[in-house]
Amino acid sequence: MSFNKKLLLVAASAAFLTLGGCATGFPAQVSRFQAMPAPQGESFVVQAADPDKNGSLEFSQYAGLVRRNLLDQGYTEAASPQAATFVVELDYGVDRGREKIATRPGVGTGFDYGYDWGRPYYSRFGYFGHRYRSPFYYGWHDPFWGDPFDREVYSYTVYESFLDMDIKRTANNEPLFEGTARARSRTDELQTLVPNLVEAMFTNFPGRSGEVVKITVPPPQRNRE
Repeated sequence: MSFNKKLLLVAASAAFLTLGGCATGFPAQVSRFQAMPAPQGESFVVQAADPDKNGSLEFSQYAGLVRRNLLDQGYTEAASPQAATFVVELDYGVDRGREKIATRPGVGTGFDYGYDWGRPYYSRFGYFGHRYRSPFYYGWHDPFWGDPFDREVYSYTVYESFLDMDIKRTANNEPLFEGTARARSRTDELQTLVPNLVEAMFTNFPGRSGEVVKITVPPPQRNRE
């Protein structure tokens, strides 16, 4: 293959990655098992799976997101667990991360094919500029770097986060919903991760029982002046 053809191939790969990056949101893998009743006046309360988290300001913030989503579904909030039709148990977390090795174009190539390299990312929960770079992968797997000529090896940290949500009937402890949302990211900030995981969990809620789906929470649209 001639040098010019190689150059065109690399340029095409770069264009594909750039176009894909423009649509980048927050990718998550969601699994759900459910036997949720259609809303007919049922009420709920949200509790932490870890009792030590109940009453904390952090948990209250995330529980509020779940509460608003359930209200949007047509359920009502109960005054107490005893008065609720069902109880929602919530758990979340992020691991300590692990180092990954990747490559990016060297300084001398004149190309920049890295995933979201140097391009700002706007999340509904904050702005990530070129110094921080986008914290989320384009898709579930690692990014692909397309320059075959001059490559620079570097390392970065990958974090895995999760959100577990179980719903049980108060009267007999019957399970109605068991869901898990997982994501890989380059940030471990729960205040960024958990709201996105909650939104992924409630996308097409309650979903098809036993189905594992990949959901991308879109970034917010920027206001036009």
